Amino acid sequence: MIITRLSKTALVAAIALFSSLVAFGNITDYGTNFAFVQHVLMMDTIFPDATIKYRSIASPAVHNIAYILVILAETAVAILCWVGAFAMLGRVGASDRDFNRSKTLAIAGLTLGFLVWQVGFMSVGGEWFGMWMSKTWNGVPDAFRFFITIIAVLIYVSLPDSEQD
Repeated sequence: MIITRLSKTALVAAIALFSSLVAFGNITDYGTNFAFVQHVLMMDTIFPDATIKYRSIASPAVHNIAYILVILAETAVAILCWVGAFAMLGRVGASDRDFNRSKTLAIAGLTLGFLVWQVGFMSVGGEWFGMWMSKTWNGVPDAFRFFITIIAVLIYVSLPDSEQD
């Protein structure tokens, strides 16, 4: 159905907008958001008696590299989702096969988005660097909201379209 195709397209565009705003915020407010990455990697606000502090990274160069990689990944999510949404929009009235093929970049962007927030923030930041222990620099709840939203959109968009109005 056309409404379903438009719905899928709109949801991909919504994730593209979100990722664009996140990347834009990280670029234009580099210092504030850099502090987040820095504290997570230094592990300076986790429980004082935590035995995982040996994992901390004190190098400002590594902090900047990590943060730039995060920004690049968020930007890639935005670009892939924007291009994917426009590709889908351009094929919304096409055959089932053509519309399903138009989802490729959107699916790639959504998958990358899931990986950024689930692997990058939840697994690496949250578990490896113990971010969940910090009362000040804990991005786990936010990352969870982001990747759950993205995976829901990914599942919906990935479902094959086989009906038309």
